[in-house]
Amino acid sequence: MKYENIVKAKFLARPNRFEADVDLNGQIERVHVKNTGRCKELLIKGAEVWLTAPGTPGRKTTYDLVAVRKPSTGVLFNIDSQAPNKVVKEWLATQGFDKVIPEHTYGSSRIDFYMERETAQGTKRFLMEVKGCTLEIDGTGYFPDAPTERGVKHIRELIGAREAGYEAILAFVIQMEGVNRVLAHVTTHPEFGEAMEDARKAGVKVLFLTTKVRPDTLMIDEEIFE
Repeated sequence: MKYENIVKAKFLARPNRFEADVDLNGQIERVHVKNTGRCKELLIKGAEVWLTAPGTPGRKTTYDLVAVRKPSTGVLFNIDSQAPNKVVKEWLATQGFDKVIPEHTYGSSRIDFYMERETAQGTKRFLMEVKGCTLEIDGTGYFPDAPTERGVKHIRELIGAREAGYEAILAFVIQMEGVNRVLAHVTTHPEFGEAMEDARKAGVKVLFLTTKVRPDTLMIDEEIFE
């Protein structure tokens, strides 16, 4: 996944979840933050950030903030919450599936991807829910960085799908380099950790997708099943 245009700026402040103030070429610019998570360890005054201008008519802000260099380590993070699904869609197209359908309705939820693969034994059905990991502590990824009842609901749907005969996958796109696993951030949302543990016991596969991160690019590098 590649952004069509990218410019560098300096982070100043985040007045609310959806917006940030940055210094862009000496001018203060209010931009949209494409991540509603807390990102407190990333969005620190003075941090290097990268912006893209989608060019959508009628927007309140010209730019989206999509990447930041973590001040404490110098590691570059993509924090665009829409990027994980985009890169997974690109990746799934190379994985030999006969059918890939995004935003598939299952139960009372919309699961990120439904896939089919024809085998000698018949059609094998898959459901995959994708989560983007932007929280790193001491070289390990954690999810979520803010409570997510929706995330718990989707894991419960995967458990039900597995019991119904689907191959069910919970995939974490790790949006920084140097990290190859993700743990449930139970101090933030204990119920998410409980749901993940129940999913493992039910046979839901947990997949970690490492990435190559550049200011203008996010690409899946390696797949690691837990």
